[in-house]
Amino acid sequence: MDIGIDKETANGEMKRLFLKSSGPVAQQVALAAEDSYNRLLKGSIETEFRTSSKLKADEEAIRVFSENLRQLLLASPLGQKRVLALDPGFRTGCKLVCLDEQGNLLYNSVIYPHPPQQDHFGSVATLKELVAKYDIEAIGYGNGTASKETEQLVRGIDFGKPVSVFMVNESGASIYSASEVAREEFPEYDVTVRGAISIGRRLLDPLSELVKIDAKSIGVGQYQHDVNQNKLKESLDQVVESCVNFVGVDVNTASKHLLTYVSGLSSSVAKNIVEYRNKNGGFKSREELKKVALLGPKAFEQCAGFLRIPNASNPLDNSAVHPESYHVVEAMAAKSNSSVGDLVKQPEIRKKINVKDYISESTGALTVEDILKELEKPGRDPRSPIEEFRFAEGVGTMEDLKPGMKIPGIVTNITNFGAFVNVGVKQDGLVHISHLSNRYISDPNEAVKLNQHVMVTVLEVDAPRKRISLSMKEATQAETKSPRTEKSFKPGQKNTKPEPVNPFQAKLMELKKKFKD
Repeated sequence: MDIGIDKETANGEMKRLFLKSSGPVAQQVALAAEDSYNRLLKGSIETEFRTSSKLKADEEAIRVFSENLRQLLLASPLGQKRVLALDPGFRTGCKLVCLDEQGNLLYNSVIYPHPPQQDHFGSVATLKELVAKYDIEAIGYGNGTASKETEQLVRGIDFGKPVSVFMVNESGASIYSASEVAREEFPEYDVTVRGAISIGRRLLDPLSELVKIDAKSIGVGQYQHDVNQNKLKESLDQVVESCVNFVGVDVNTASKHLLTYVSGLSSSVAKNIVEYRNKNGGFKSREELKKVALLGPKAFEQCAGFLRIPNASNPLDNSAVHPESYHVVEAMAAKSNSSVGDLVKQPEIRKKINVKDYISESTGALTVEDILKELEKPGRDPRSPIEEFRFAEGVGTMEDLKPGMKIPGIVTNITNFGAFVNVGVKQDGLVHISHLSNRYISDPNEAVKLNQHVMVTVLEVDAPRKRISLSMKEATQAETKSPRTEKSFKPGQKNTKPEPVNPFQAKLMELKKKFKD
């Protein structure tokens, strides 16, 4: 960085500020001012501006990373289903695992459907057998090497029943498989099996699995290796904790690592919850949490509202209603001559409730309104439901892409200058911010979200540089509709030409008229 100020101008300004008289002393002050600018002040200013610019850049990059991480953590979960997960590969084969509804490992193996072994028939037979044996409801495959070929293999099999197929973002799976967390969970299995398990669990619940990985290894955002690492970690940890508490945690299935992000729970208390659960079975109520070692009244107050217990005798234990507000719901039920369960199941009872009747010194109007909203959907996951996705047929390499093609894709990363979209080839394509929408946008997040399914148009394919340019712009009204013709008019009637579609067209018409000769 360099300040491009004319030296004479700078020295003249210094003299104006510091010279108060003329004479030998003034001459020395002038020399000192000139020397101070050239030797000290100019460099100091440049360093200060460089530092402040770097801080601003860091803040923006961390903001982008944090927003992307939030969207990734809040990605749609499949829920409690039996899944078969595939970690695709060519030479080393496709590692597969079968998981139950809670993500516990039932079976693991390897198939070799792709070159060089190319055991297609054996792989198909194995997959059909496992789907039937373990009552598999969905199949997830990683988006790395050989993912396209693996998807085609799976989708071409008739399993005799509906089996959904999903692509899973496997960024950071290798980091997890070699981590201390993975070794603790699956000490008897190697990294390849752990990686496939991670892919399957990400499909079941992305949030629960991704919290086990250092957020910096997930690979969303921009310039994460160049920014202040302490600030980055602090920001990402806050995002993870915020997402975990927003969604809530099933205390009977959550791992120790997920529980540590719940407000009020330390790693030691989270470990004690898991140990208590393993020893005594699942928790029957939130009150039972008080029996966990080291989980005192203050910790219970902070964490109880974020911990869910499905199928509890009290339906409020599977909601975001805090135990300290249970008395409000019980009062509502008593006044309505119904039970708490009836309040949850019957909206006509809730509609008759007057908020003002339950406002007190400890319970404000907003709290009562929040309670009523939660009673409408107790325990419901705030994340959107998962949708199955398919890439375009016949698109497997960059050579298959041609300018003008409209194809489906999945948003894999968002930066300040645009969004990257996976269209089914090895290299993600870039939708520049100017091509994300027909209207002007200053932030790509205004137009797209991570993991969003989008339709894109191929603008340019640069195979040697491995770059794909895409657009999400839709054809404008002027481009899609046939040109409007002038209406016929009678003598004496004003010729009313159609209004221009936009200012650009108006200017174009003006220029055509002006330069028609």
